[in-house]
Amino acid sequence: MGGSELASELSANERKVLTALGKLGGNGYLGDVAESGGLSEDAATQAAFLLAQKKLIGVKEEKETFYKLTDEGRQYVNEGLPERLLLRLLLDQRGINLEGVSAALGKRAKIAIGWLVRKGWGVVSDVGGGGKMLIPVVKSEPPEGDDERVLRALGEFGAARDEELARRLDISSDELDDIVKVLKRRNLIEVSEVKRRRLFLTEEGRRLLESGVVVEEEITRLTPSLLMTGAWRGKKFRSYDVSVPAARIYVAKIHPYQRILERIRRIFVEMGFVEIKGAVVQPAFWNFDVLFVPQDHPAREMQDTFYLPFEEAAPASPELIRKVKEVHESGGGISTGWGGVWSEELARRCVLRTHTTAVTIRYLAEHPEPPVKVFCIDRVYRRETPDATHIPEFDQLEGIVLDEGVSFKNLLGCLSTFYRKMGFGDVRFRPGYFPYTEPSVESEVYVEGLGWVELGGAGIFREEVTKPLGIKHPVLAWGLGVGRLAMLILGLKDIRKLYQPDIQWLREFPASKC
Repeated sequence: MGGSELASELSANERKVLTALGKLGGNGYLGDVAESGGLSEDAATQAAFLLAQKKLIGVKEEKETFYKLTDEGRQYVNEGLPERLLLRLLLDQRGINLEGVSAALGKRAKIAIGWLVRKGWGVVSDVGGGGKMLIPVVKSEPPEGDDERVLRALGEFGAARDEELARRLDISSDELDDIVKVLKRRNLIEVSEVKRRRLFLTEEGRRLLESGVVVEEEITRLTPSLLMTGAWRGKKFRSYDVSVPAARIYVAKIHPYQRILERIRRIFVEMGFVEIKGAVVQPAFWNFDVLFVPQDHPAREMQDTFYLPFEEAAPASPELIRKVKEVHESGGGISTGWGGVWSEELARRCVLRTHTTAVTIRYLAEHPEPPVKVFCIDRVYRRETPDATHIPEFDQLEGIVLDEGVSFKNLLGCLSTFYRKMGFGDVRFRPGYFPYTEPSVESEVYVEGLGWVELGGAGIFREEVTKPLGIKHPVLAWGLGVGRLAMLILGLKDIRKLYQPDIQWLREFPASKC
């Protein structure tokens, strides 16, 4: 394609960018090119990338580093660094005890002593009787150091570019980097990076400019006003390539996992349940002991549970603690219990809750009379090594039904209804074991290509759980892993995907799938 033919294919903005680059000697930053060509930076950017596709210009990303003083740095520019002030005191008094330094410099005393010793201006010496004296090593005040020169220069210039600052101070970039690292660590300067685009003419672009490029206005949009006034006649119209795909527009939408959580909430509210919440930190009493989990159960060990370095002095009333102790040790007239000696000290230790049952059982203790029909969706915490199916922090769905005459059949019916409302047609249950429910089951759904997938446990609370709380009717209970449920619905192979900020996945994932 010849020069004149190629020039005729350029838009008005492309011509302006080319011409502006020519005026700037064939090389310039995008902002300067935009200003020279009378364009906005967005319009210049769009035109620049079109020219780059046609190999008429090159676009190079450059990173610039800027330095400026913090509030503390500005203070030291005016007053001097703490170690400089301390040195003047030392030279004046030929030594000063550490209490005197604190009295003179206040909060800055420790910083001043540390940097004074580090710079070799003084030493700390024992004077007997446990006292310490700061003694000057130098005989006179040393000249201004490089760190002080950098601070003073920034005080004069304001924000400065790294190359510009190094040039003004007549030091190398590597030397400046070393000084800046120290000053940044001392919180005396701030470092910021700015990315800029540099445009430059290619040989082909230079030849095209030399052959002559005329900048003329063109009509980019045919408006009613242009048609009515006839102002479009004799004007140049911008050409469009209808085969070029339009830019994709990504609309705002709720995170897929959040949509599933809200869908679960909606289903249980429609089924007549009320959502409850509870504290993340629970004493082991409510997380384990009330649920008849033996104190030597593997799940209570450090490798499975996040124990916290404090305890709750009175996790429950003395009467309830007594009843739970009796159930654990001898069964409380219901069974033989677990035997051994139940420790109230272990029950007082606080943990990050390992299941939301700690929330629902506390609610039951406060509401022992039927009917009770509640659910809880919230975070739980376990010592898990992160992999495709395990993470240490995840969501659990807990449900409780307390009422006269409810049965195991009601439990299975409730869970079957929930799973079918979530889109799983085939649901089955198989016997399971949990310390706090009997009978117990594990629920499974059938997924094409995966077969039967287990999603959680359920059962009827044992009398060893309900009797100490004063509950006289059956309690249906279940706990389901929401993450695994979400993975099946969203077609994910890795549970970590639910929590990672992958913006491209969020943009591409269709909202209709959740």
